[in-house]
Amino acid sequence: MKSMDRSQMIGDEYCLLKDLGEGTFGNVKLGKHLSSGQLVAVKILEKKRITDQADVERVIREIKILKSIRHQHIIKLYEIIETKARIFLIMEYACGGELFDYIVRKDRLSEKEACRFYNQIVAGIEFLHSKGIAHRDLKPENLLLDKQKNLKIVDFGLSNTYKVGQTLKTACGSPCYAAPEMIAGKRYNGIEVDIWSSGVTLYAMLCGFLPFEDPDTALLYKKILKGDFELPDFLTNRSIKFLKEILCTDPSTRLSLSEVKQHPWFTQFDQKTTLLDRTDNSRLAMSAADDKKLNVYNTQIYGAKGNSSLVEPQKEAV
Repeated sequence: MKSMDRSQMIGDEYCLLKDLGEGTFGNVKLGKHLSSGQLVAVKILEKKRITDQADVERVIREIKILKSIRHQHIIKLYEIIETKARIFLIMEYACGGELFDYIVRKDRLSEKEACRFYNQIVAGIEFLHSKGIAHRDLKPENLLLDKQKNLKIVDFGLSNTYKVGQTLKTACGSPCYAAPEMIAGKRYNGIEVDIWSSGVTLYAMLCGFLPFEDPDTALLYKKILKGDFELPDFLTNRSIKFLKEILCTDPSTRLSLSEVKQHPWFTQFDQKTTLLDRTDNSRLAMSAADDKKLNVYNTQIYGAKGNSSLVEPQKEAV
């Protein structure tokens, strides 16, 4: 038997197989857990590319959030492996690719399929906010499909934690999916902006294009602030009503999460998605030792003058 190329090994437990994509701080590769044969996604963080404090905080926050959550519609972090030059995040592999590419291949989705996916998105959002986590970058590119065509929310680099009643202030995410209150520079409620972004994603599933688009960012923002979007003739009346109530520019009258879940459009098909935290039945699991590993990352990335623990960096003020 041919020996394994050591350059494609991560420790003694994983081998790298091929590229999956390019991240902000390095590549994402397909890997295999050698003893079980389970395929994994390996997010490689190049330490030399994590240079300023904001980048460090983003990486630390993403790892902390991924460590703290387990849900069927949120991508799982299994293990963290560190070398002198890199940090490897061993993650669940969703082999179906991005929801974005799935929509492009099909032009647009049927109402039934869009409803199924939207139920799963809402289940993920509900779980995140039950833990005080706002995603802030929900879009089809950050929703992956597994082999059963179930959605997994990914990319928590722009996410943040909050306490009950706390508002956030940082404008972030993709402009086409940003809520009006965020681009207006107002303080905002995390769950309200995630509901807005989920509505833009739902529109993309049903229509095959985005509700708000313009190459001129200033004009794009004007459209979002006005809530100016097309409602194609092929949409059902029920879909039109639901979209209007989610993509409402006034967050105080926008559908709440509980109102979304009770809406006739949302409940029109039998769905089995639930908020409940599910047991991880994969052959890999986050080890208790990873908590100890994480305690040194902040200092090692920052250098000797870095923070000594992984408390939330720069919490957004109430």
